[in-house]
Amino acid sequence: MKLLTLNTHSLVEEHYTEKLHAFVQAVSEEQPDIIALQEVNQTIAEMPVITLHGGYVPCADGIIIRRDNHVCNAAELLRSQGLEYHWTWLPLKKGYDKYDEGIALMSRSPILETKIIRTSAMDDYNNWKTRKILGIRTEAAPDEWFFSVHYGWWDDPDEPFQGQWQRTKAALAGHRRVWLMGDFNSPAEVCGEGYDMIRNAGWQDSYALAKNKDGGITVGHVIDGWKDKTESTDGMRIDQIWCSEKTEILSSKVIFNGENRSIVSDHYGVIVHYERSEG
Repeated sequence: MKLLTLNTHSLVEEHYTEKLHAFVQAVSEEQPDIIALQEVNQTIAEMPVITLHGGYVPCADGIIIRRDNHVCNAAELLRSQGLEYHWTWLPLKKGYDKYDEGIALMSRSPILETKIIRTSAMDDYNNWKTRKILGIRTEAAPDEWFFSVHYGWWDDPDEPFQGQWQRTKAALAGHRRVWLMGDFNSPAEVCGEGYDMIRNAGWQDSYALAKNKDGGITVGHVIDGWKDKTESTDGMRIDQIWCSEKTEILSSKVIFNGENRSIVSDHYGVIVHYERSEG
């Protein structure tokens, strides 16, 4: 199976429409089985979508999909090219004072079930530090859960990474195989912080397991959320794909970095190919 994760920075990006089409073109050619997206925005003041096609699966009651919703428009563009993706989106909080900011998942296979886990201590839609993760099970892999995640920073005084990770672990206890895909805000290069906490809990970094890999860097410059950090943010690997079990990873590649596809966000994406075993 092929997995893709990307923090989209959607609607905020310059030349957004061009970048949306570049993303859709790459997906139509790569055809990942599962896509996890973060910072998936829609404008709060935009009109709702009147008719949603059958690929949309609501993950909670009362969610309104608006006309500039990033994942909705990506799915519709793919559909117009003959490629059907099933998708779900969860609004988490108000972003940039004008967006419903959320997380999303897209799947080539029909979605059987969705799951929402609150990872932050707070649950305040008007506070940008509110965090949740969103998961799906699919017909093609009914024994596996795939989550789109976006965590806070290790040293955040209000919502530190440690607490969010402990809530994640507690909520996922007893699940056989889980994939966490997204923006961890925990550089793999930094010892003794979030990356090591996940690894020491027994989770497997797909990049470390990959038989074929590149340099892995997913942030090549200063981005939102890191501008007040004292350490250098050049060359971080904060967008990651973890599995709760050791799995045969055939390849792990950075995508949308200007070398492997054009840049479409302030983050680069990660695309992983793994060998799925039944049972």
